Amino acid sequence: MRATLPYLPRRRFSALTRRILSFNVIAFLILIVGVLYVQSSRIGLVEERIAGISDQALIVGGALAEYAADSDKRAIELNQAEPLLRQLIAPTHLRARVYSTTGRLTLDTRNLLARNVVTTEELPPPTPTNPVVAFFDRTIASVQNLYDGLMGVRPLAHLEPYFEAGRDGRVYSEVNQALTGEPSNSVRVNEQGKLVISVAVPIRRFATLYGVLMLTTESGDIDDILKAERTALVEVFAVAFIALLFSAVYLAGFIAQPILRLAAAAERVRRGRAGRYEIPTLEDRNDEIGELADSLAAMTRALYERIDAIESFAADVAHELKNPLTSLKSAVEMFERTKDADNRERLVQVIRNDVKRIDRLITDISDASRLDAELSRGHSEPIDLSKLLDTIVDIYTGMDVPRGVRIRFAESSDTSVIVQGIGTRLGQVFRNLIDNAISFSPDNGTVLAAAKAVNGQVQASIEDEGPGIAEDDLERIFQRFYTERPAEHGFGKNSGLGLAIARQIVASHGGRIWAENKSSDSSKCAGARFVVELPLLRTEVL
Repeated sequence: MRATLPYLPRRRFSALTRRILSFNVIAFLILIVGVLYVQSSRIGLVEERIAGISDQALIVGGALAEYAADSDKRAIELNQAEPLLRQLIAPTHLRARVYSTTGRLTLDTRNLLARNVVTTEELPPPTPTNPVVAFFDRTIASVQNLYDGLMGVRPLAHLEPYFEAGRDGRVYSEVNQALTGEPSNSVRVNEQGKLVISVAVPIRRFATLYGVLMLTTESGDIDDILKAERTALVEVFAVAFIALLFSAVYLAGFIAQPILRLAAAAERVRRGRAGRYEIPTLEDRNDEIGELADSLAAMTRALYERIDAIESFAADVAHELKNPLTSLKSAVEMFERTKDADNRERLVQVIRNDVKRIDRLITDISDASRLDAELSRGHSEPIDLSKLLDTIVDIYTGMDVPRGVRIRFAESSDTSVIVQGIGTRLGQVFRNLIDNAISFSPDNGTVLAAAKAVNGQVQASIEDEGPGIAEDDLERIFQRFYTERPAEHGFGKNSGLGLAIARQIVASHGGRIWAENKSSDSSKCAGARFVVELPLLRTEVL
C-alpha cells in the first residue's frame, strides 16, 4: 500500500504570488504617476486661458473705445459703457472692471450682473480646543491637501495671493502696465488655493488712452476643470486597479499553486520514507507548467528505473562473484587436505583461474558502473560510422585473428553516414560485437561489417557465419552476466557484460541494438547479425 505524506505547509501568499502582485502594482503605479505627471502642469491650460481672455479683452476694450469713449473728457462715458459691458461680458463668465486713466475703479460687472451680485467664500472651520480633535482635524486637512494636490487643485500654491484692491487699481501690476499702453496679465491664487487669472488691456482710440479694462476669471473655473478630469482619471484608475488585482491574484494562483504542488510532490519523492511517490502530471494544463510537470514525472520515473537497475546490478554482481568465490573456497579447503602433488597442482591451477575470473569480473563491473558517468561527461561530436567501422576493421586485419577468421568491411554506397556521438564508446560497441562474432565464427569464416542510411536512421551491422542464436536467446543475450560461449573458449573466460554494455552505450546515443539470424537460400540459419541503429545527423556526398 502506498503511503502518503502531507503536503508542504502552504503559505497564504507564496513568494511568487507576492512578486507577481508587487510587479503588477509597481507597473500600475508607474503608469498612474506618469499620467498624473503629464497632466500635473497646468501651464498649457493656463496659457491657453490667458490667450483667450486677452483676445476677449482686446475685443471688449476696442468696443468700449469705439462706442463709449468721451474724447473731450478723455474718459469712458459710464451711461454708454454699462449696457455695452453687460452685454459683452455676460456670456463669458468673466469679471470685468474698468479703471480710469488715474487707476480709479469706475465700473465692475460684479455690480452690473445679477449672477455676480452675491459672492460666497468658504470660511475656515473654527479651531477646536480639544487636542485629540485638533490632531484628527490636522490629519484630515493633510489628507485633503494631498488629495487636492493629486487632483491638480493646488500645484501652483507658490504664486502670489490674489486680493481685492477696492477702488484703487494701481495695486495690480497688470493695471499699471496697461496704463502705460501695454497689455499685461497675471496669475494668482486666492485663499482657497484656486487660480485667478487677470488680463488688463488699455482702452485706446487713435493713440488716446481712455482707461484700462481688466478681465478676471472667477476663482476656481480652471481648478474645477482639472479636478473633474482628475476625478475621472481616478475612477478609471480605481477600476483598472481592481481588474489588475483580480488578474494578478488569478495569475499568481494559476502559476504559483501548481508549482507549489510540484514542489510538495518533489519533496515527497526526495524523502521517500514510506514508499514511492509520483509527480502529478497536470494533464489539464496545456502550457509550460504542464510540460514541466510531465518532465518532472518522466525524470522521477527514470530515477526509479535507475534505482531498480542499480539494485538489480548489485544483485547480479553479488551472484556472479559468489560462483568463483565458492569455487575458490572449495579449492583452498581441498588444497589443505590433499597431500598428492598432482592434485595440489591441479587445485593451484583452479585457484589461479578463479582469481583471474574474479579479477576480470571486477574489471568489467567497474567499467560498467562508470559507464553512465563517462557517457554524461563525454564530448559528443559528428562521427562518420563508415569511416569508424573501416578503421576498426583495418585494426583487426593487422591482428592475429583466431582460427583464420577474416574481418571485412562492405562499402555500401558513395555517401557517408554521420551520427552524433562519442567516438570511443561507439568504437567499444563495434569492437564488442566483432569480438563476439569472431567467437562464434567457424574456422576461416568471415565477419562482415556494414553501415547504411535507412529512413533517417543509420543502421550499422556486424554479421558472422556461425551457428546463429536460439530464438529464445535473441533478447536474453543482452542481459548482464549472461554468456553462452563455445566449449573451446573455456569456462569463465567471459563476464557476460559485453553486450549489456553495448546496449547501454547505444541507448545513451538515442538508438537501439538488436540481434537476428541470417537465413540462407535453403532457409537454414547462416549466422547471426547484430544491428545498431542510430539517428542520422546528415548525409554528405563523398
